Amino acid sequence: MSRHFTSRTSLVSFIYRIVSPLIMVLAPILLRRRIIRGKEDPERASEKLGLYNSSRPKGELIWLHAVGLGEVLALRGLVNAMAEQNPKLNFIITSTARSAANVLKKNLPARTIHQYLPLDAPKYVSRFLNHWQPNLSIWSDQDLWPNAIFETYAKQIPLVLVNARLSKDGFMLRNQARGLYQDILKRFSIILTQNTKTQDRLQNLGASNVGITKSLKVSAPKLPADPVEVSLLTTLLIGRKIWVAASTHPGDEREAIAAQKELFAQNREWLLILIPRDIGRSAEIATNLVQAHLPFVSRSKGEKPSEKDTVWLADSYGELGLWYRIASNALIGGGFDNIGGHNPWEAAHLKTKVFYGPDTDNFEGDYKLLEDVGAACMVEPGQLANALSTIKLNNATARVNAIVTNEKGNLNGLAEDFLRLLVEGHRV
Repeated sequence: MSRHFTSRTSLVSFIYRIVSPLIMVLAPILLRRRIIRGKEDPERASEKLGLYNSSRPKGELIWLHAVGLGEVLALRGLVNAMAEQNPKLNFIITSTARSAANVLKKNLPARTIHQYLPLDAPKYVSRFLNHWQPNLSIWSDQDLWPNAIFETYAKQIPLVLVNARLSKDGFMLRNQARGLYQDILKRFSIILTQNTKTQDRLQNLGASNVGITKSLKVSAPKLPADPVEVSLLTTLLIGRKIWVAASTHPGDEREAIAAQKELFAQNREWLLILIPRDIGRSAEIATNLVQAHLPFVSRSKGEKPSEKDTVWLADSYGELGLWYRIASNALIGGGFDNIGGHNPWEAAHLKTKVFYGPDTDNFEGDYKLLEDVGAACMVEPGQLANALSTIKLNNATARVNAIVTNEKGNLNGLAEDFLRLLVEGHRV
């Protein structure tokens, strides 16, 4: 990069490039601390330093990256669409969180491997790119690391941003480093956002070639489950009125626990399967259940509910596909905690009716689509028990399937556009 600058954009980027090697000084210490806290996989922590045990597959390799669990799982539909159009392709999905890696391990598409994205020091990023030599780089949502973007672009690897979503607060934060984000965004050949608000915000930050598509989560494959386990638990829970509170945070759990206490007092057949977003909070949740005088068992301990138990604490990763298959209704978390809501499509795909709290900033369009076809219902604080016991949502399977089918068609079109970059090597 030139040391002569004519704009604030390149100056801010230059400063970041100068400062970021300091990451290498702190990285070993931070990784050790995170390993001790259980936040990193000790056997794979070296991947964060750009050191990999797996070999690069032969042929063309497409690299996809997302940070959150939902965003990582949503990439599977895009991988499948590209793989159908070119069966010789291989894929690498990177993420940063251990929880996402644990779940993705059970949900990997064919010819796909998972690795951790290295920390954003130039040396670590170069190691990653030199080892994997991807032919196309696809980034999802808003987890954009400057050095990873700059180094990828410098190697003439086409860059695509999909599923982009930027809240008002996120925009204000990025606007404080406007020059840096402008320099990042201008390196993408294609940018696709989930809504017009994000499109406007990214264009305000300097992005071009910005289009709008629905979330990749609409057309993601159904979450899998062991059919034997589904059958065993369905038999075990015959006679119970099962509902799920999924991907919960503290505010969601307060609503779910209060609702289950009320429901169980009315009818002892009600059973809540409580699935926290972070299973590291299991002890805290268990304490709350004890204080609420709700008998419960824990999945992580191998326990199964008896007739006297009112909550099954599902403190294990990667089993949402199982729980949605045995439950009739689901509260999707993130709606009572100023989180912006979580993905409702995983439940809708498996014919589970969706209830959600008032905060849907991240999935406003998705919830509206499902509510319009009678597959979802918003509930206000304190109204969950009444909603679960009185609101009968329609059997909207056919209409949900129609939405998904339409989006899969659109996804195939996107896959075709992205694969064209492999041939053209287009850069902006």
